[in-house]
Amino acid sequence: MSDTRLNIALGSGAVTLPPEGRIAVFRPHGDADLSDLPGDRVHVIQGFRPDHDAFVASGYDTGVAPDGAYSGALVFLTRSKIEARALIAQAAGFGGVVIVDGQKTDGIESILRDIRKRADVGEVISKAHGKLFAFRGGDFSDWQPDPAGHAIAGGFRTVPGVFSADGIDPGSAVLAAALPARLSGRIADLGAGWGFLAREILTREGVSQLHLIEAEHAALACARVNVTDARAQFHWADALQFAPDVPLDAVVSNPPFHTSRAAEPAIGRAFIAAAARMLKPSGKLWLVANRHLPYEAEAALHFLDVQEVAGDKRFKILAAAKPRRGRH
Repeated sequence: MSDTRLNIALGSGAVTLPPEGRIAVFRPHGDADLSDLPGDRVHVIQGFRPDHDAFVASGYDTGVAPDGAYSGALVFLTRSKIEARALIAQAAGFGGVVIVDGQKTDGIESILRDIRKRADVGEVISKAHGKLFAFRGGDFSDWQPDPAGHAIAGGFRTVPGVFSADGIDPGSAVLAAALPARLSGRIADLGAGWGFLAREILTREGVSQLHLIEAEHAALACARVNVTDARAQFHWADALQFAPDVPLDAVVSNPPFHTSRAAEPAIGRAFIAAAARMLKPSGKLWLVANRHLPYEAEAALHFLDVQEVAGDKRFKILAAAKPRRGRH
């Protein structure tokens, strides 16, 4: 566990925190134990809404971006190397000690090698398939991404770390092609990402309102740039907890199915149940999934009519109609 490495590092003196000043903690998971840090000095920086809310509930000062000065920083690595480098560059820019913690599967070994070329790294704590180390100084300016993001095909802009940052996700493209020419009424894009599907939905006839529901703050910020139609409404929210003011006519979704390197079908199943709760009795869900994911049975628990209406060797498009009441 990452908190065990931090506890060892601080307890052994391998890492020494500054005696005063705020400490920025970048991208900790909601279950990360930060109790070894001085809680009144910690500023958690986390844009993923469920994790963000977990730290707020625990009483931590929590935001989505750095704010002001810091005497030190703790960076939890993300799976995106570009994003991880950007976080480290931000942390190094504060001028204090920078602690980096991550799993081998997050690329901690290559990050450590790269940092050693730029700065003096202290003792490395290795435990539980991961490493933690600290450094000061070094020039990391070339690790800073363009704050305006970068352009990809279709005229979209994305930023490092968001899902499918380098191009349109193939599953989303298959889903967009399968959507009917008419989608009447109030629609939701559940897990909207940076806005590709939302723009496609808004080209359909009959859409009066589109709710983009996205838990990742950076992705939703991109969506605000990419989707400028006045019918779009943006919600930084956990898709599994979001409740529309009025039941919806349709939900369109390309749900995530990874929180680690292994597929976790439970996430998609939870999206199906959440969609059913949001829909009116005549409502319909359009969903794309990797072909091997067993979503049909879950959809049948929450909808009276479930059909595979399109797809290819990699993806399947499920259309689920008539949500069951009393199943949620």
